[in-house]
Amino acid sequence: MPPATPELLSPRSPRVAAARRLARRNFRGKERLFLAEGPQAVREAAAHGAGTLTELFATAEAAERYADIVDEARDAGARVHLADEQVIADISTTVTPQGLVGVCRFVDTPFDDILAAAPRLVAVLAHVRDPGNAGTVLRCADAAGADAVVLTDASVDLYNPKAVRASVGSLFHLPVAVGVPVERAVAALGEAGVRVLAADGAGTDDLDDELDKGTMGGPTAWVFGNEAWGLPEETRALADAVVRVPIHGKAESLNLATAAAVCLYASARAQRASGGCRSVTGS
Repeated sequence: MPPATPELLSPRSPRVAAARRLARRNFRGKERLFLAEGPQAVREAAAHGAGTLTELFATAEAAERYADIVDEARDAGARVHLADEQVIADISTTVTPQGLVGVCRFVDTPFDDILAAAPRLVAVLAHVRDPGNAGTVLRCADAAGADAVVLTDASVDLYNPKAVRASVGSLFHLPVAVGVPVERAVAALGEAGVRVLAADGAGTDDLDDELDKGTMGGPTAWVFGNEAWGLPEETRALADAVVRVPIHGKAESLNLATAAAVCLYASARAQRASGGCRSVTGS
């Protein structure tokens, strides 16, 4: 496949240097650009809309293997650069790069726009610091059919490369607001008629009981806390209820992403009880 631009042979190329800097949060914020690595993320970035994917770096082997993705990137207006493996390794933040690295514009949505859309299911990440967990919860929210995700100002950067990878393209599927104070998020969702549930292992309410009582069918926002210490008391106090996922076996607890998946799917099933639920396959 003929390259769209001259091949990038040197890791010292200005384009490579500019892309490499996006591994650092301060440069991402300054440029409002971030990296999407691997074929799935690049494909979803290209499909998100014209202008989201601005550049694509690809090895010759990856450009041939994923020719359809490269074509989609070009169609979306991205500049495609053929690069050697050393260039991709310098740009990528993974140990084993897959040969495709995209540069994308920020895609977060203003919180007021999310409220205006009258969401029925929202995941609020309060004090979530691990980027892998943040990206995985975003993926779970997408799979459960949530309408939006909100990252509070105390949570990890949405565009951290590990968070982007862990979302496996879901970052481009649903609205995500960033930098919202948790107090504002909870108050505004409540005023919009959304019931706010804080997920906490020490919660006074049991998820099974909530489902049995039929209280889960309305608009709901789940607030998920820090991986190590959960939600602080002042955040729990803001919610309409503090709900625990029951542990029926001998496990000490569930990790954040697993608990989030259980809670979000419980709400999704309750909200769609009369209409059924589409099956989900694949990893």
